[in-house]
Amino acid sequence: MKNKIQIFNDEKSLNGMRNACKLAKSVLDYIDEYVKEGVTTLELNDLCHKFIIDNHAIPAPLNYNGFPKSICTSVNDVICHGIPSNYVLKSGDIINIDVTVILDGWYGDTSRMYKVGKCTKLAENLIEVTKRALYVGIDAVKPYGYFGDIGRAIQQYIDTTGYSIVRDYGGHGIGNYFHGEPFVAHYDTKLRGEQILPGMFFTIEPMINVGKFKTRLLKDEWTVVTIDKSLSAQFEHTLAVTENGIEILTE
Repeated sequence: MKNKIQIFNDEKSLNGMRNACKLAKSVLDYIDEYVKEGVTTLELNDLCHKFIIDNHAIPAPLNYNGFPKSICTSVNDVICHGIPSNYVLKSGDIINIDVTVILDGWYGDTSRMYKVGKCTKLAENLIEVTKRALYVGIDAVKPYGYFGDIGRAIQQYIDTTGYSIVRDYGGHGIGNYFHGEPFVAHYDTKLRGEQILPGMFFTIEPMINVGKFKTRLLKDEWTVVTIDKSLSAQFEHTLAVTENGIEILTE
């Protein structure tokens, strides 16, 4: 993990990130038709793995700090970092698929929610609220603004919904590395934080729970679940900051 915020002010770096992020988005588009009843999360993993390799890229999560699979599949009360397994998707499930690819040394990172069969109104509303929270956070990003603005904006919105924001995990710097500074909080830390500067790449990826915001890490030391077994949802984009504004690289 990079412990200093990196600045990439050259066009070659921006184009490298554009290409990696475009591929990451393509993986999520590709897997959409396979997310249905009767499919295992391991099957989804294997399909994504092949798609990434076939496009001359590397699945960044595979063997990252010991993570055993190529994507993260987080179902229902799993907040993040769910490990693909023999779990069979059933009607009513909601699942976040989180993909990071390495293409020509650059990392593209994105995730989105999928509905399986017929979901409850609560699940559908949570997904819509979480997607909206992502864009509320993105709208708060301004060149020469501050990272604290992002979490403040998201919390102001989520406080109107009755849901809660996960605090233990957040967005991160990215580029020719997977994770680095800054930590992008999705709640109001009451701090301005670091200044947002042109040349920065980072993710915004709010995790929203129906119940309490507290988390629990399972024995596999990866899977993070809600402490009260309530549903959780997440959306993620990778952003580039330029002198003129921002570019959502994974959109």
